[in-house]
Amino acid sequence: MTLEREASCACGKLRIACRGEPIRISICHCLACQKRTGSVFGMQARFLKGNVRHIAGDSTRFTREGDSGGTVSFHFCPHCGSTVYWELSGVPEAYAVAVGAFADPTFPAPRVSVYESRRHDWVDLADLPDIERLG
Repeated sequence: MTLEREASCACGKLRIACRGEPIRISICHCLACQKRTGSVFGMQARFLKGNVRHIAGDSTRFTREGDSGGTVSFHFCPHCGSTVYWELSGVPEAYAVAVGAFADPTFPAPRVSVYESRRHDWVDLADLPDIERLG
């Protein structure tokens, strides 16, 4: 039996169901993710589009250019404002899903940490000794 997880916004009107394990789980410390989440980092799980069973509900989209020159299009609920998933122009074969939207404390830990140079000094990733640290 294939594992299936469903992520949703705070009000439950925007949902995405994903099968199998993510191809990448990462933390991003960039300033744009800090502003978008209202936290000190964003966390995503990438799933191949072929492993997304369905996306249900209306979303509003916000697209911005990243430092790399590529774009990222965030899909958030027009009712409660929660970001649920996004599309990265540099990874067109996958959706990135906000790990918090799964509301699952057993979700696997991140394996990649990006924009380390913008990480808040008090964020300690020592419990993740095998994490790949970038930038």
